[in-house]
Order: sequence, then structure tokens, then C-alpha cells
Amino acid sequence: MATIAILQGKVIILGVCGSIASYKAVDLASKLTQAGAAVDVIMTEATQRFVTPLAFQAVSGRPVYTDLWQSGPPGGESGLPTHIAHVGLAERSDLLLIAPATANTLAKLAHGLADDLLSITALAAQCPVAVAPAMDGAMYENPAVRANLDVLRARGMHVIEPASGRFASGLSGRGRLPETPTLLGHVRRILGEQGALAGHKLVVTAGGTREALDPVRFLSNRSSGKQGYAIAQAALDAGAQVVLVSAAQHLPLPIGARLIAVDSAAAMRAALLENLHDATALVMAAAVADYKPASVSRQKLKKKAGDMSLPLARTEDILLSVKQWRAKTGDPKFVLGFAAESENLRENAADKLQQKGLDLIFANDISAEDAGFQADSNRVLALDKHGGSHKIELSSKADIGAYIIKRIIELLA
Repeated sequence: MATIAILQGKVIILGVCGSIASYKAVDLASKLTQAGAAVDVIMTEATQRFVTPLAFQAVSGRPVYTDLWQSGPPGGESGLPTHIAHVGLAERSDLLLIAPATANTLAKLAHGLADDLLSITALAAQCPVAVAPAMDGAMYENPAVRANLDVLRARGMHVIEPASGRFASGLSGRGRLPETPTLLGHVRRILGEQGALAGHKLVVTAGGTREALDPVRFLSNRSSGKQGYAIAQAALDAGAQVVLVSAAQHLPLPIGARLIAVDSAAAMRAALLENLHDATALVMAAAVADYKPASVSRQKLKKKAGDMSLPLARTEDILLSVKQWRAKTGDPKFVLGFAAESENLRENAADKLQQKGLDLIFANDISAEDAGFQADSNRVLALDKHGGSHKIELSSKADIGAYIIKRIIELLA
């Protein structure tokens, strides 16, 4: 797993309660550590009936805390970080995440009970606190549990809603601990809330549009949507409110983004014009079709002898529509575009930058075999409206997304 910039140098307390779902917490601790966080695990007594402290120590490389009265020198391998353990753990942390959180622990937190290291640390924590409930569906829907969760939300605690599925009991319902990627997404969302783009709305487009020919077929392109989704995630990491207008509907949605699913260029244009009000920036990463079938057959076109001629019509230019909208309303403040080129990269990108009234454009060579469409990496040439340029050699799309958000933050400054 690649490192994640927002997790670099962060200290996360992972509280693990006694649940069959605690085995998932081992994977979560591992992934957080691989992503660059320092993970301090606090296990309740009941948790140790399901997994051992050694499992968490092996994946985190750090001591695991199981006992309020743990012996050993402060900060030592088996000792607590200070002689006042709950303060020592809480004061150095950027986030306390309790996953899984049992009904018993939720009740303790809601009523201020403090009879073990985890509940005492939660009371002492000055950092954000998040809970991921996990229990049988009937327990989760119990009015007492729901009331306790309402109390915690009202106090500003983050509640990560459980998933639906089958329980160890054989029953099905809502109450399963979400999978690790979902939990990681919530960690990023919470840590990014006070980022440089907090209070700013960003609209991001992604994927290749599809122009219908008949009920079965459509014209499209090779865009996977990966770059647009990476930009959306980087914006969330910076605290932005993100609206993701996407023609790529096979990718996992970044936690915290609002998805507007579209197919055609016309649908994408309509969705954008409905959501650009009060937007700080639009990042147009989608590969929008320039042409569409001149007519759409209501029935499937049947194969016939000989060739078939397919008349095409121009789609409406979305960026020109945005340029006109921006001239009338002033929103969004900044517009960033992409140019996928197979020749004359700089010249074609500069021409598009000027014609579409962009603040920045990111051009990539689609003829490259190791980057661009469908790949996890890209190399781009960034041009701005003042004549500046910056070339990014082969990098992950996540890193390029982070660079784009950095440029937006610089524009704001």
C-alpha cells in the first residue's frame, strides 16, 4: 500500500472493543501504518478473547496497551507512555478511532463512565474522536443504542455508520463493521476537516462520457476516471466540500464526496451548471465526447450486409458553457482543465487554455504506454494563464491530484 500524505506523521489511537469484528481492526492497523501513521492500539479486556495484543504489535511495530495498570517504565515496550496513562496517550494523538465500538463502550462514552484505559483515554482526548459501531442488527437498532449514538453525535463525536450484511449469528441486517478502505476514507475525511480548503466547494468531473447509439451501444473513450477521483480525494484531504460529477461509476467513491452520476456530455453539462453556484473551483478532469450520434435508435440496430454509415453531431462544449456562466455569475473563481493530446502537447494545451478561459491546464500525452488513460500513473505539463509552466514526470495519479489541489490553494492565497 502506498503512503498517504495526510497520514504522514499523524498519531492515531485505535481503540478495539470485544467483537468478532475485531479481526478487521488488525488489518486497519496494518493499513494505517503502511500509509504512514503511527498507530497506538488500546485493547479492552474482552477484545483479547478474539485477537491477541501480539497481532497488533506485529502490524504496527508499536506497543499495544491492554491494562490501565500496565507495568513497566513509562514509554517502554510494555509500559504506558507516562505515569498518567490516559493523558499521555490522549495528548499526543491526532485522532482517536474506536473500531469496532460495542454497545457497551458506546454506553460508557455517552454517560461519561471511565473504568478502563480506553474509556478514560476517550474522556481525556482533545483530538477528534470517532466510533465505528459493530454489533448484531437488532442490538444496533435498539432504542438505547440509538439514543447513545445521538448523544455522541450531539457532542461532536464522529459516528461511522455500519454496513449491512450477514452477522456471526447467521442473521442479516445493519451493524457490520465497514471494510478497511471505507474506514480509511473516514479517517482521511476527519483529519482533513480543518485543512486549507475548509469552507470551500470544489466541483470535479471524472471519466469518459458515453453517447448512446441505441439501447445497447454507445460511443465513448478510454478514460478510466482515476485521475478525477484522485483529485476529489486530494480535495477532501484538504477539507473541501466536494461535488464529483462522474461518468465513471465503477470506482469506489471517496468518502465525503457527493456523487452525481452522469452518462452523456449533455447530462454532465446540466449537472455542472446546477452545481457551480458558490464553487471555489472546477477541475474538469473528465474526457468529454466531442461528437455524438446524430440520432439515437429506440430499437437495437441490427447487423446488415455491407458497411454502415454513422452520422455524427457535435456535443455542446462544456468548458465554453462554463466560461459563459462564469462571466455572468463569477462562479467558480477558478477553472482548471485537462488536455489529452497525441501531438504538439504544449501548443495544443496553450490554445485550449486561452480559448476556454482557463486558469490552469494540465496536458498529458495519450500516446505514452506507461501513463494516462486507464493507468495508475501519469505525467503532465501544467500551464497557467500567466505563461508559467511546470512539468511533472511520471507520478502516481494520487500525487498529481495532490499537486493540483496545492495549486488551487496557491491561487486562493
